[in-house]
Amino acid sequence: MKHTYKITGMTCQGCRTKVENALNSISGVSAEVTLEPAEATITMDKHISTEKLQGAISAVGNYTIEMINHAVKTENQHSHGHATPVEVKPPYHSDLGDKYYCPMHCEGEKTYDKPGNCPVCGMDLLKQPSLKKDVKYTCPMHPEIIKDGPGSCPICGMDLVPMAGNLTEEEDETYGKLLRKFKIAAFFTAPIFVIAMTEMIPGNPLFKLMDLQYWNWVQLGLSIPVVFYATWMFFERAWRSVVTWNLNMFTLIGIGAGVAWLFSLVALLFPDVFPDQFKTHHGTVYVYFEAATVILTLVLLGQLLEAKAHGRTNSAIKELLKLAPNNATKVVGDKEVLVSIDDIQKGDMLRVKPGEKIPVDGSIKIGEGTIDESMISGEPIPVEKKPGDKVSSGTINGNRTFVMLAEKVGSETLLSQIIEMVNSASRSKAPIQKMADKISGYFVPVVVLIAIATFAIWAIYGPEPAYVYAFVNAIAVLIIACPCALGLATPMSVMVGVGKGAQSGVLIKNAESLEKMNAIEVLVIDKTGTVTEGKPSVEKVVSVNPDYSEKDILQRIVALNGSSEHPLAQATLKYGEENKIGIRPISNFEAVTGKGVTGVLGDEHLALGNQRLMEHVKAEITSELEGQVKEAQKQGKTVSYLSVGNKAVGFVVISDKIKESSAAAIHKLQQEGLKVIMFTGDNEDTARAVSGTLNLDGFKAGMLPEDKLNEIKKLQAEGKKVAMAGDGINDAPALSQADIGIAMGTGTDVAIESAAITLVKGDLNGIAKARQLSHKVMGNIKGNLFFALGYNVLGIPVATGILYPVFGILLSPMIAALAMSFSSVSVILNSLRLRGAKID
Repeated sequence: MKHTYKITGMTCQGCRTKVENALNSISGVSAEVTLEPAEATITMDKHISTEKLQGAISAVGNYTIEMINHAVKTENQHSHGHATPVEVKPPYHSDLGDKYYCPMHCEGEKTYDKPGNCPVCGMDLLKQPSLKKDVKYTCPMHPEIIKDGPGSCPICGMDLVPMAGNLTEEEDETYGKLLRKFKIAAFFTAPIFVIAMTEMIPGNPLFKLMDLQYWNWVQLGLSIPVVFYATWMFFERAWRSVVTWNLNMFTLIGIGAGVAWLFSLVALLFPDVFPDQFKTHHGTVYVYFEAATVILTLVLLGQLLEAKAHGRTNSAIKELLKLAPNNATKVVGDKEVLVSIDDIQKGDMLRVKPGEKIPVDGSIKIGEGTIDESMISGEPIPVEKKPGDKVSSGTINGNRTFVMLAEKVGSETLLSQIIEMVNSASRSKAPIQKMADKISGYFVPVVVLIAIATFAIWAIYGPEPAYVYAFVNAIAVLIIACPCALGLATPMSVMVGVGKGAQSGVLIKNAESLEKMNAIEVLVIDKTGTVTEGKPSVEKVVSVNPDYSEKDILQRIVALNGSSEHPLAQATLKYGEENKIGIRPISNFEAVTGKGVTGVLGDEHLALGNQRLMEHVKAEITSELEGQVKEAQKQGKTVSYLSVGNKAVGFVVISDKIKESSAAAIHKLQQEGLKVIMFTGDNEDTARAVSGTLNLDGFKAGMLPEDKLNEIKKLQAEGKKVAMAGDGINDAPALSQADIGIAMGTGTDVAIESAAITLVKGDLNGIAKARQLSHKVMGNIKGNLFFALGYNVLGIPVATGILYPVFGILLSPMIAALAMSFSSVSVILNSLRLRGAKID
């Protein structure tokens, strides 16, 4: 019989060979393993359990195996009595099940089906948020009854209904776990540090309580929870990096801190094997529990900060998940049933009530609606919908009820696709610590070779006891080479830089965005809410009849809209309030769908709406009036005629105003060499008008979220470094895909969470500030990397004993640890210089 299995954890041909050999070592098995796709085709004489296969490949590495279900029959199934795996079509939402990814993105966009550790770097896999909801059910008569699935109430027998408000944000387990471990590490490291530092105080008060050798035992005891619990994962990652030969910061930390701790343990247990020059005046050998635990605790702090950043990335997707309702009203015959969104099927009829979110994608069948589609298009003006028009999940119904047909559900909906796009773009990010890891990739093997060479030379040519000298000097090399400040080099600059940016109204999410900001060549900006204010407002009221002043026109418009529920009516009412126009009573008010409103004010028959309404009420439009209206419409503005009796006497122009600061900010950015392009979901006329006003380098109109994302990808494919500035939900995928995502602080939470940089004031001038901050912070990080490695590189030759033949000088591991401390202090002081940096 032959079966196909999925293999997880293979990253190269070496992995493939190891897995294939391990499987073929099982009696009765013939296996062929491929890397792309990561599968094993296994022919077996008799059925062998997956557990046995798993045991074989686990012995050679961190690999997992699971059977793939097929719709076809297996070979020799009947003769061997082995059941055929049958492909079961899952519910539509099964593809939104739990997925996990490595926060360091070692294998690009690869995701895993189960939690665990990354097979490359060993870091904890993070859970990727999805639309799938764990819906609870309750009894409408007995709310204390809560079940995981539908059924009947055990008390009264009534059908259980889905509970509202089931969507809750999951706690970031990775961050919580790291925080707990950091607290433990800090709790035990602090007294170790105090004990070690007091040795430098003349007349150490601690020695009045106990001798130094006993305090060394106390340090050992305190260090055990730090090394073997709170930070043990670093040693696991160091081992993983060596096994997979993906050398990184964890390799250095694991080797350096591990050797420092083991050296101290040997020094404590066997002090007599060390020469006198490595002993204190108390007769004890210097121990470095303080160096080991402080290194590990500081690195753990860096990991904690990084986990917090990853939590923010997931928050963007969680904000998107909030847009999807938990349940919907399903129309079944002449009844309405409340159902979970996960239970909606294609072809279901759903009733959407005023103010409700549309549950799935579909089309209106009965009734009409005014839909707020700003989460899709980014445009603030709601859209009138009639039978046959399409509606999208997550958009918000206005003040009317309609019945819709479900056409796309689950992962097929536009909202789900936006979520997946944000997920995918976020996973493609490079790790924040890539610069340090790149340095480590070359630094680690060189240092290890130097340490080995040092041991060999001293063991062969050194004075007696040669092996002790060889061991001590090799350890000195490893300790001086361990860059304890490397884990702080980036986080410290970022922390200070982020604080400095916040003072200037620029919020920075991670170090990578600071690194890339100064290299940006193309700036893509959204229109609504980024360049413009993002809300409809009355631009002007115009009269073309000498019998009516502009105030007379506005009075009649306000009177009509006082009885209207249309969203644009609110803009005119606000304008009327600003001009101190009261609302006068209207009789015979009527809303004409798709055209406007009519009513009677005193003895005047009024109509306010588009040209079709004027034709409907037979109102005459002069050529002068028509020309002015068309000119405004060419600029993409919304225009409504006002007629009194059978004559159109004026009109109102509603638009989304350009921010006062936009023109100057864009001009400044263009002077700095940036190419500024606008992407908008608005129409061509409006986009062209805005582009001309601001003298942009180009624009694209009528763009959906996927269009913006694809255009960003095209620019990147041309080798351009692209920044995207936006404020809407529809901008989220593009913000994540761009080299730098810049969100307006006045925009949606989703846009802010998806972006790497947020401008608090929603002012494009903040982009210039971000560029200045980028230059200063990146220079500071490079300086920190020098300080993190400088002392170590200079100290390595001394640690090898190169000065001993001439000057008789050896570098004690204590001095090596002191150099590590100096490097940390230098990093901190250099980072603090950013506080005084001038950002304008």
